[in-house]
Amino acid sequence: MKLGIDRLRTVLRRLAAAPMALVLFSVQPQYLAPQQPSSEIVLGIDPAQSKVHWTLGTTLHTVHGTFEFKNGTFRLDPATGKAAGEITVYATSGESGNDSRDKKMHKEVLESGQYPDVRFRPDRVEGRVAPQGPFTVQVHGTLVLHGSEHEVTVPVQAEFAGDHWTGSASFKVPFIDWGLKNPSNFFLKVEHAVQMDLELKGPLQSSAAP
Repeated sequence: MKLGIDRLRTVLRRLAAAPMALVLFSVQPQYLAPQQPSSEIVLGIDPAQSKVHWTLGTTLHTVHGTFEFKNGTFRLDPATGKAAGEITVYATSGESGNDSRDKKMHKEVLESGQYPDVRFRPDRVEGRVAPQGPFTVQVHGTLVLHGSEHEVTVPVQAEFAGDHWTGSASFKVPFIDWGLKNPSNFFLKVEHAVQMDLELKGPLQSSAAP
């Protein structure tokens, strides 16, 4: 009699487990299938071929100058728009062709002895990234200037060609509104924002990221 009861219990347990097994089997193709790897794009900055040009308007004349890139790596997932990496510019490299003006810029405005680098850390890209050829996107991220972080969105025109890329970007930095010293005096007034124009070139890589 006991043997019959044990067999009955075994049958009932199998019947109870059967619906759950059927449910798992039915959802497996949709929920348990392995995810396909996404393609990550890695853009490098070649300091020898890249440059930052800046323009500052004043009441007397327009000042033009440059900064040098230190290094940079920009990582991008075109499928999600997520970005990462860091692009660094030497604040100490800023020059306008006038020694006395440049000394004042470094000592009083940029304080480049204390803040020698300017960094940009991207976090997302808005717009379609073409696998090859030209395209335009908006790059969002954080600009670290004079020790403070500022959220910015930079329009970028870029072109991918084989294993390298080129690009350009133009945006304004409201440095006085961000807390840097106003270099204006009684005779000379300067604009509160400096125009930045970037020339970008470097290697291009694409890899599968899980």
